[in-house]
Amino acid sequence: MSIEDDLPEQLRIRREKRASLIERGIEPYPVSVPRTKTLVEIRAQYANIETDSATGDVHSVSGRIIFKRDTGKLCFATLREGDGTELQAMISLDKVGEEQLESWKSDVDLGDFVSVTGEIISSKRGELSVLANSWAMASKALRPLPNEHKPMSEETRVRMRYVDLIVRPEAREYARLRPTVMRSLRETFHNENFVEVETPMLQVMHGGAAARPFVSHSNAYDMELFLRIAPELFLKRCVVGGIERVFEINRNFRNEGADSSHSPEFAMIESYQAYGDWKSIAALTQKLVQNAAMAITGSHVVTHHDGRKADLGGTWKEISLYDAISEGVGEKVSALTTVDDLKRIATKLGIKIDPKWIAGKLAEEIFEHVAKDQLIAPTFVMGFPVDTSPLVRAHREIPGVAEKWDLYIDGFELATGYSELVDPVIQRDRLVEQAKLGAKGDLEAMQVDEDFLRAMEFAMPPTGGMGMGVDRLLMALTGLGIRETILFPLVKPEAE
Repeated sequence: MSIEDDLPEQLRIRREKRASLIERGIEPYPVSVPRTKTLVEIRAQYANIETDSATGDVHSVSGRIIFKRDTGKLCFATLREGDGTELQAMISLDKVGEEQLESWKSDVDLGDFVSVTGEIISSKRGELSVLANSWAMASKALRPLPNEHKPMSEETRVRMRYVDLIVRPEAREYARLRPTVMRSLRETFHNENFVEVETPMLQVMHGGAAARPFVSHSNAYDMELFLRIAPELFLKRCVVGGIERVFEINRNFRNEGADSSHSPEFAMIESYQAYGDWKSIAALTQKLVQNAAMAITGSHVVTHHDGRKADLGGTWKEISLYDAISEGVGEKVSALTTVDDLKRIATKLGIKIDPKWIAGKLAEEIFEHVAKDQLIAPTFVMGFPVDTSPLVRAHREIPGVAEKWDLYIDGFELATGYSELVDPVIQRDRLVEQAKLGAKGDLEAMQVDEDFLRAMEFAMPPTGGMGMGVDRLLMALTGLGIRETILFPLVKPEAE
């Protein structure tokens, strides 16, 4: 049930108040109101004022009314700014006169924005206040705020984030946390001499990840286009062109399921480092995450929203993917284990098998089933199957394995890193294999991107590459689900 269904009388009354203001020649939505200082500035300037004293300083302040108590000759209200700073306003008969006092009582509701001009004082209870000489409506709220004693459901918070930001301090805190993390990420890259670039979101060919794309159409070119699933193939073109340390913080779109750690639209960092490999890019990833933790808490130990502490410090653990599978299933499994043996193991574990799955995909599904939930402390899972890593260099020692890692924190994958495949001949063979899988019905398979292959043929230096979900990084730092780390996640329209 919407607020409108629930409180039709309150909505009607507020609209009547708006009409009454207009009728009396008072603008309920003026283009500007008096404001000489923010509430933050007032609190800072008068932090040490004595109880029950006056400053003689007159200021105009503004804010949203979040508390209001009307008595005979003296009314109290609490104003709040966007960052959560609050200040008491006092409206007294002897200062504003009867007309303005009665107007305050009758016209002003919780949720309204007002401007109050008056002397800055400390009340008898020691409350820093503005004692009004005058006040003005800044913006009339036509909907009441939710009851503070009845928390909104997660669904309502996500759907009406604007209300969530008004009433819940945590929502405001998390909204401000994200830009702090983004700034930290950019500073870390800058200090490591990386160049930030922007690559296309609309692409004529989808690639750079195994994912199902969103399909669109260009009227101007009369051609099918794809929303990007990853910026990888364009960033590699940058490395070929001589931007040897490159990164992008980008929006990606994957036409797949949504759950507590997946969103169809999400933010991701991708970076490539010429003359690096999977080990050097792992060290960079650890530095990025640890610096982000330091930026928001001043420590590598972060406190989650539920009070749990997570230590992201030190040098992170490394484990082998196939060793973890072997340990989890109680028998030796390697990259050379046959598809039939992997199917037998998966069936025994109760995993529902897709007949299109190749050996590497089966191995990864078995790993997720037996091991990922145990990976709470930051852990690099090293050595993935070559056949599911078409853009990754084969391991220099272990057959059937690619130099690829996944970073797990709190049981979910946060980032993935590689020693990049730079041989254009092998790269073509891998993409042709992907195209064959696509022809057989694999909706996540990559396409043969001839322009990308042409770029590779101009020679790409040895390179390490990494992709990390920004929304998931916020999850690791706060313990929240992905819909809480994205300010406005995709939600289905409300039922009529």
